[in-house]
Amino acid sequence: MTGDERQSRTRGLSAWTTRRWLRVGVAASLVVLAVLGVAGAYVLGRTESISRDLVDVRSPAFTVAVRLEAAVLNQETGIRGYGLTGKKGFVTPYEQGVEEQETNRKQLTELLRGDSARLKDLKTVQDAVTTWQERFARPVAAAPSGVPSPLATARAAEGKDLFDDVREALDRQQERLRADRVQARDDLMSTMALRNWVFSAIAVLIVVLTALIFEGLRRGINRPLEQLGADARAISGGDFDHPITPTGPADLRRLSGEIDFMRRRLVRELAVSEETRLRLDAQTADLQRSNAELEQFAYVASHDLQEPLRKVSSFTQLLQRRYGGQLDSRADQYIDFAVDGANRMQILINDLLDFSRVGRLHNAHQGVDLDDVLERTLSTMSVGIEEAGATITHDPLPTLVADPTQLGMLWQNLIGNAVKFRRPGEAPKIHVTADREGDLWRFTVTDNGIGIAPEYADKIFVIFQRLHTKDTYSGSGIGLAMCKKIVEFHGGTIAVDPAYHDGARIVFTLAPRPPESPGEDTTPEATRAEAEQAR
Repeated sequence: MTGDERQSRTRGLSAWTTRRWLRVGVAASLVVLAVLGVAGAYVLGRTESISRDLVDVRSPAFTVAVRLEAAVLNQETGIRGYGLTGKKGFVTPYEQGVEEQETNRKQLTELLRGDSARLKDLKTVQDAVTTWQERFARPVAAAPSGVPSPLATARAAEGKDLFDDVREALDRQQERLRADRVQARDDLMSTMALRNWVFSAIAVLIVVLTALIFEGLRRGINRPLEQLGADARAISGGDFDHPITPTGPADLRRLSGEIDFMRRRLVRELAVSEETRLRLDAQTADLQRSNAELEQFAYVASHDLQEPLRKVSSFTQLLQRRYGGQLDSRADQYIDFAVDGANRMQILINDLLDFSRVGRLHNAHQGVDLDDVLERTLSTMSVGIEEAGATITHDPLPTLVADPTQLGMLWQNLIGNAVKFRRPGEAPKIHVTADREGDLWRFTVTDNGIGIAPEYADKIFVIFQRLHTKDTYSGSGIGLAMCKKIVEFHGGTIAVDPAYHDGARIVFTLAPRPPESPGEDTTPEATRAEAEQAR
């Protein structure tokens, strides 16, 4: 075989897949096992055939031949005694011998059926015996009894020669039957030895095939898979630059190549992700810095606005008290506008500060009994509730891990809105419920007030969003926005129930525990200042 032919054959084998290797291996193993099975079956059949021939034919034939010889010898003994003495008693062994001879002849004929050579030997014996009987035995047996037969004496020599022919035929028959039996026994022994060798070879070949199969599976499948697993573990351990070496059959090499392609793509994606993460970290740092600056700016702006607003409000009120009635009505109206605007501006700034503090200044999570929080809130709002004649009821409320101050603000805004936006001439009726809904608690605050139009169901939770003028209903438009921020800070959602039409129903959820504990604010100076101002 030339080098090119060897290379071509190697390339052809390298293209074989695991399935093809298994099919070829299984087919070859089945062919070998089939050949061995046929050989084993042949040897077993041959052994059984020889053993059956030896046990059922050769040995019984030899035994019957010996009995046939005994029957003929009994005839010769009886005839010789009768011929010499004339006693009738010697005829009986002769007659019994004739009967036994016929019986043995039939048995031999049956046993040797199909064996023409041995049947020929039997015929030779039978012819010799018949000749001796016709020429000597029967004439002597037919002679009168009581006196020696003169025919026996006259034909003694001829009778001896004829019986010698019978003996020679019998000996030749027995010798050949004995040789056949010995040959059958030798054949049986050699066949049994061959059978043992064949089955030993089958056992050895099965062991060899098993070893070859296991070794083939180990080299062709287990070792490549172990190598692939080791490469995968190295990559999963963080060595993303570790290459995957293709080994084994074509399909496993193809799988290794695809996994390596995926690894290279992941490396590229990770590089892009790392670059993106670095950019995001930089942007996050910029945003945190910007947010901190904005929070500082918002606090400083709102804090610094308090003083000039207080001055404007104070001096405007002084003008109103000192010069009220001294100027014309238009001047008094202008002064009222100025006082009202300054007061509303101060309220807006305070509400904005409260809104910005949610989740930053108030962040003391602890076990909170909402029944107690609601009762304290109602006690705080008792004057307004009594003036409105409101009736407030509630179901048993759960205990949650939350910020008690924020939940107090939540109840205050929701109950306050329900009392404020009541129908003219009708006392407010407010009911609070709580039900477990999966992993959350679902609360409702239902009133019989003026309700909320469906088109405004989302707008009311936007900061500074008002649906009525300040002359109709007071307020800054920040209450429900603060409720939304508090509920979301505690892992829930808040919305208006559009199916309720006899007033307004606010539905919100709270988690039994906060989703996460926010860290301290990044601007401790602003936080301390806000806390000081809050005090």
